[in-house]
Amino acid sequence: MSIERARSRRFLTAVAALAAALTTPFLASSPVGASAAAAPLPPAHAGFDYQIGGGYPPPAGVSVVSRDREDSPAAGLYNICYVNAFQVQPDELDEWAPDLLLRDANGDVIIDEEWDEAILDIGTPAKRDRIADKVNGWIDGCASGGFQAVEPDNYDSYERSRGRFGTSAARAFITLLSRHAHDKGLAIGQKNTADLAEFRDDTGLDFAVVEECGQYEECDAFTEYFGDNVIVIEYTSKGLATACAGRRDRLSIVRRDIDVRPAGGDGHIRQTCSDL
Repeated sequence: MSIERARSRRFLTAVAALAAALTTPFLASSPVGASAAAAPLPPAHAGFDYQIGGGYPPPAGVSVVSRDREDSPAAGLYNICYVNAFQVQPDELDEWAPDLLLRDANGDVIIDEEWDEAILDIGTPAKRDRIADKVNGWIDGCASGGFQAVEPDNYDSYERSRGRFGTSAARAFITLLSRHAHDKGLAIGQKNTADLAEFRDDTGLDFAVVEECGQYEECDAFTEYFGDNVIVIEYTSKGLATACAGRRDRLSIVRRDIDVRPAGGDGHIRQTCSDL
């Protein structure tokens, strides 16, 4: 399990997001209004552990766990399945058709340099459909494996697309995934991307999984639209303290190490509001 599955995204300004949105019109044929999830949502204010870097026995008091799609769910708990839906893991590049990788004017693949991941080209309905076919296959695996929900990562990849697609394309694509997840009986979480939280009803997203909203003072941007159905992961003591302030009795909040290492390994960190 590579550390690329750990995510710590920085949000651009609203002006930058608007500029990106204008590059890709939201086509009338794009799916909107995904149906409600059949599966129950993660319980609010629950003991939570973020284990996308590798599963391990959940600590006492944990009732909700997020694990990578290639991992197994934790027995007897509410399990969220992590899927890298908008970008490509470095070791999975050859699994994608070359024309589905976003390219610049020179034909070179555009890379998210922070994680060394190619960005998927969701700029047209036809390409969104083809990419969704593959990602939805992973969602099928989450459902058959015993997960109750899915969190598709890199919803904010439009910020790194160099203007080749915008927020409308991202919303159209996540709606395809939402509909499929709901058809499979899974709830689906919005991963980060505060600028698009207001569209949760149109896109069919049920809850939020948010990294560092305390660190960057953005938690209220998610609770405004998702209420208490927000799961928070912080990577610093400052971020944990800020997230817990006024929210410790409402939200599921945990601090993990940035590489989300399994318990027992060097550098493993796990703290909650009760540790403050």
